Amino acid sequence: MTARAVFLDRDGVINRALVLSGRPYPPSGPSELKILPGVHDAIGRLRGAGFRLIVVTNQPDVARGTQTREAVEALHTKLKTELALDEFCVCYHDDADRCQCRKPSPGLLLGAALNTGVDLRASYLVGDRWRDIEAGRRAGCATIFIDHGYAERRPSGFDAKVTSLLEASEWILRTIKESR
Repeated sequence: MTARAVFLDRDGVINRALVLSGRPYPPSGPSELKILPGVHDAIGRLRGAGFRLIVVTNQPDVARGTQTREAVEALHTKLKTELALDEFCVCYHDDADRCQCRKPSPGLLLGAALNTGVDLRASYLVGDRWRDIEAGRRAGCATIFIDHGYAERRPSGFDAKVTSLLEASEWILRTIKESR
């Protein structure tokens, strides 16, 4: 069987984003980290269906000097202890760096697929911002948009719109069941 993955954005998908003036921001450290309701159940269901669970996250505050790499890694360590996640792929760049790993570029997904043998066409991306959805589309994944109603650019061309990772997991599992 070909390896399949669900690529997960971090803030707003797995953990609560801090929303200020309608825009989401990451927690500053483990003490601010709050896993969203239903995430444990969603992760368990997706893992039970044989999916690899790979976090793909932009963390430009490191390049901007308002967050440290150590603080980001501490958040990931805490998430790894609480959730059955396979891997974290992080872009620490800002837009001005013009890297290929910063979403909406698909570099994080392409690199993870290459390193783990994941078939991107059999995989899904779940995100809460337009950059996530565009990266998933460019990588060839089905895309699920978690709509939190942020006051920013809206994504287009997604395969499903939901309100939580739990709802996204239900959509993914229903979709694979219907395709059999």
